[in-house]
Amino acid sequence: MSTNINLPALGESVTEGTVTRWLKKVGDSVAVDEPIVEISTDKVDTEVPSPVAGVLEEIFANEDDVIAVGAPLARIGDGSGSAAAAPAAPAAVPTPEPEVVAEVVAAPAEPAPAPVEVISPDPVVVAPPVVAPPVVAPPVVVPAAAAPVAAPVSMSSSTSAPYVSPIVRKLAHDRGVDLGSLSGTGIGGRIRKEDVLAAGSASSATAAPAPVSAVSYTPEAVSELRGTRVPMSRLRKVIAERAVASMVSTAQLTTVVEVDVTAVSELRDSLKDGFHARTGNKLTFLPFFVKAAVDALQAYPIINCTVQGDDIVYPAVENVSIAVDTERGLLTPVIKSAAGKSIATLSGEIADLAARTRDNKLTPDELAGGTFTVTNTGSRGALFDTPVVFLPQSAILGLGTVVKRPVVLTHGGSDVIAIRSMVYLALSYDHRIIDGADAARFLGAMKSRLESGAFSSTDLGI
Repeated sequence: MSTNINLPALGESVTEGTVTRWLKKVGDSVAVDEPIVEISTDKVDTEVPSPVAGVLEEIFANEDDVIAVGAPLARIGDGSGSAAAAPAAPAAVPTPEPEVVAEVVAAPAEPAPAPVEVISPDPVVVAPPVVAPPVVAPPVVVPAAAAPVAAPVSMSSSTSAPYVSPIVRKLAHDRGVDLGSLSGTGIGGRIRKEDVLAAGSASSATAAPAPVSAVSYTPEAVSELRGTRVPMSRLRKVIAERAVASMVSTAQLTTVVEVDVTAVSELRDSLKDGFHARTGNKLTFLPFFVKAAVDALQAYPIINCTVQGDDIVYPAVENVSIAVDTERGLLTPVIKSAAGKSIATLSGEIADLAARTRDNKLTPDELAGGTFTVTNTGSRGALFDTPVVFLPQSAILGLGTVVKRPVVLTHGGSDVIAIRSMVYLALSYDHRIIDGADAARFLGAMKSRLESGAFSSTDLGI
């Protein structure tokens, strides 16, 4: 009894996908719901699980093939039909799991003879390989030759050590963990972030406390990408094309304001312990900024609008896209109908969407429908930047890092210097329909809300 595994529907607007990596090869055992192949679309990368248990008997699509939704990918059976079938694609090499911040990298090669696949360029449609039928010659089974497949390009020499991503390598360096002493728990023995953290926790229990210095410095790990040439991934190409199209088609301008968020900082400090105990989420500045932005969007909907021909369309909802940096590139999952949601709800949705984005578990529909974007460029210390507006949206808000510094205030009719928590908010917008005065009014509304720290118990949701 055999079962064909077809390419499932991956979203309302997705009609095809590209086979980027086979996670199983012909002859491998497969459990129910175990991923067998990785598929890439213009919106999301995803894994296709097997609905049945058995043995992978035949592969119908090579890596880099473009497959229509509903087309067969592979056949799962009891193994009786796989003895003579050679895999149509080379054995998959697991890629590093997404970390919090990473660049698109090419995986080094595993031990010979298995070649390593790097990120592929745009897929080219090719016919499924012809697999010879089983040759019956008891008691010896003679495997038939596989259909020719283009050999993947290896960007580095083979090594006997499991692949370690640059982020995991840097984490191990920062924590003083010897990678050679670890046994990886990832696929194929790959060392994961969790392995380094567990080893670091065990060693720190007996280690003497490090001396405290005014300024600490840890050298950055040298990237393995130096001296290599790597094709852009499908996702990176889509991002590049849309960024250029947006810059060419719109007149983009950025307005920046400085905001004193000391009141929000003090409110957050007073709530964060209880908030974490009740919700399980850390209370960061981000949901406060998103809440203030959504309320300002309702008052100044021109910032939330889109252009359709000669018309300006004002959506009835505020769907906020949250920029998330992943190893595969920048993705923007959407908080749908954000108006009226409390800070606790926004915090939970942001944490959930960010985690599933980095784990590559989003559906394409969760990346669609945004009307306004928030990008937290300050998460790595940037004071501010000039973010790019992506069509069809008309504006994007960049959040700088919150820093404490001396500020001149007026108190009792006199100027005084005080230490305050300050942040820059940068709004990029399409100047075809949004004027500088519109941007200033929107940012002014956010500034007033944040500086007052006026968030009621209903706003907080706790």
